[in-house]
Amino acid sequence: MPADFLASLDEQRRASGWRQILADGITDVFVAIDGTTTIGWASAGPGRDHDAARARELEGIYVLASAYGTGAGQRLLDAAVGNTGAYLWMADDNPRAEAFYRRNGFERDGAVKQESFGPVSLPVVRLSR
Repeated sequence: MPADFLASLDEQRRASGWRQILADGITDVFVAIDGTTTIGWASAGPGRDHDAARARELEGIYVLASAYGTGAGQRLLDAAVGNTGAYLWMADDNPRAEAFYRRNGFERDGAVKQESFGPVSLPVVRLSR
């Protein structure tokens, strides 16, 4: 994502969105903390794709770059989807993420779409296991 787009995100609006997600109780949200610092999060819930072979969707996962290699991402993935079948969408050109998902049994399943994030449009691919 372009830095100027990320800088333009409204904190209050994002916080309100997260409060709604938590209040709905449909999506499971997990947070990784190191001491008093949040270093990552993951969310998963019922799949939203009608053509997906799996019923659970990893909706998002994020770990601070400073926490790469600490196992935080693996613990978040394990908490969110365990060893069950699941699917996720990721930016098509994200080799680090794809390597992580492949180590965890995910493979591209052929589904591709464009996803818009504000003014940014990216090709995303679906991975399933």
